Amino acid sequence: MTVHLLNRSKVEAQAHDLAQRMPELLVEASRVAHTVTHGVHGRRRKGAGDTFWQFRPFEESDAASQIDWRRSAATQNLFVREREWEAAHTVWLWPDNARAMDFASHLSPIAKIDRSAVLTLALAQLLVRAGERVGIPALLAPSSTRYTPNRVAEVLAKRPKTLGQGLPFQFRLGRFSECVIMSDFLTPLEQIFPELEQIAAQGVRGHLVQILDPAEESLPYQGRIIFEDMSGREQVWAGRAESLAQAYQERLQAHRRALADKATHLGWSFIVHHTDRPAAEALLALFARLNGAAGDYRYGAVGG
Repeated sequence: MTVHLLNRSKVEAQAHDLAQRMPELLVEASRVAHTVTHGVHGRRRKGAGDTFWQFRPFEESDAASQIDWRRSAATQNLFVREREWEAAHTVWLWPDNARAMDFASHLSPIAKIDRSAVLTLALAQLLVRAGERVGIPALLAPSSTRYTPNRVAEVLAKRPKTLGQGLPFQFRLGRFSECVIMSDFLTPLEQIFPELEQIAAQGVRGHLVQILDPAEESLPYQGRIIFEDMSGREQVWAGRAESLAQAYQERLQAHRRALADKATHLGWSFIVHHTDRPAAEALLALFARLNGAAGDYRYGAVGG
């Protein structure tokens, strides 16, 4: 069960004023994006374009017009000149807006939904600058204009709680596109895995960003505490909350390992980000993965 400290009135207030906070979040996103702008370039791929990519041996399926006769004349073989694909790539952004994302504890003043909004808007800015197309499944068609980040902000501000919860597996995303999903991923794995598999089955490469409040990592409560899920449907009474911490952390780590293993199996990336850490750290790690340069780097692992 997702564990949160009971504070329903605060959650409801956060849910209602997201639209009012959006201008501030957009400014914060611009600041975060600016810190990682250096070295950001579009991702090069082969295809139809004007820039030389590489030579490769001629195949029977190739047209004669593709043969580079000068290169071929230097050998006894035929070679084709491949060119760089200069069309924009599509990256779908999906910040989960389930009620659980409204949570913020005494250890961090930033709600998970606010941090996911900042990361989404900042990433949209970086991708558009790099010449990529950005969209939100079923809510915003992909585009790469300078107005795209503002349109993303409008969608996030207007998206009701009854729309867009969970993962975007039911929407057709397009083969060879990429999808960035930001969520706490604290729902049962048997619900998450089928949705990830259906997204991957579309030929989409995914990137998972698990956003957690630091209290969700450590469970730093003591004494008699009432824990309640954000929907208000389930409650747990703890006579000594501190006695639950070790078992809770072990279960959270097992849950995360299974999620990371699933991402690896699908050929996806996975990072963890805590709301008490700078947003730029998560954005740098995420953009590195989008550019395929992450290596074995893992930001925000338990105990890190």
